[in-house]
Amino acid sequence: MSIYPQLSQEQLLRRLEHPQGKIRMVLDTDTFNEIDDQFAVIYAMKSPERLQVEAFYAAPFFNELSEGPKDGMEKSYRELLKIASILPEMSGIPIYRGSERYLPGPETPVDSEAARNIVERAMASAEDDPLYVVAIGAITNVASAILMEPRIIERIVVVWLGGHALHWPNTKEFNLAQDLHASRIVLNCGVPLILLPCMGVSSHLKTTLSEIEDHVKETGRIGEYLFETYRSCKDNHFAYSRVIWDVAAIAYLIDSKWVPNELVHSPVLSEDFRWSVDASRHFIRYAHYIDRDQVFEDLFKKLG
Repeated sequence: MSIYPQLSQEQLLRRLEHPQGKIRMVLDTDTFNEIDDQFAVIYAMKSPERLQVEAFYAAPFFNELSEGPKDGMEKSYRELLKIASILPEMSGIPIYRGSERYLPGPETPVDSEAARNIVERAMASAEDDPLYVVAIGAITNVASAILMEPRIIERIVVVWLGGHALHWPNTKEFNLAQDLHASRIVLNCGVPLILLPCMGVSSHLKTTLSEIEDHVKETGRIGEYLFETYRSCKDNHFAYSRVIWDVAAIAYLIDSKWVPNELVHSPVLSEDFRWSVDASRHFIRYAHYIDRDQVFEDLFKKLG
């Protein structure tokens, strides 16, 4: 049975405070799965006043866009390379392949370049300058890194877009449900965790093709790329809006006032993907709302 280092409640609460100054971060993303990861990658790179992005990791995913987790990860890796080819700010930032499969059991990590690099960067971090591990896909790479070297719990803060709001009827959300073992590890191990739910919270982040055309399309090659990515996601955009979920994780780090949040006990995740509460468990920081207008205003200004 895995034994994790336990932060004192004082240490944990300090880690869960919103960070001051520039934030060292890595971004773990299933970039080919949806159109929102692309926005999040670019938003992070356009926010150097707050964010120092040290590495990108390709996360696995499996749906109609991939033949399996390995194929999804590889497609995400190539999409990151594609973005890097048109976004000068990504020059020199390493991109790593992640896991080729989900965790086979509750205590079995999956080795990958991404998991090893998380461990390496975390262990090189000072305890008073933790590495922010921002995950906007299945949490496999991050959970594997924790299993491979549990001591990184003392040197990282995980920011994860995963699950649905605690009041939602279920939490069978794509990022969380793909890898139940990995999701439970991150919720149970005591790592400082910022949880950004999808339905009920990040679901406020809707935009339209017209808005993207007005404020994004004419901002250069990267704007054209984002516009075409959005336009091609649906044949008919009449009366249609789409959620750009993943920018929530970046927005929280830039300004937590846009993402009202609170301390809650880490929820228990059931086999059938439902939340329950146990007041004896450690605290996490949980977002319960997001100001859609503030976030998109900041994103559009930075693209322009």
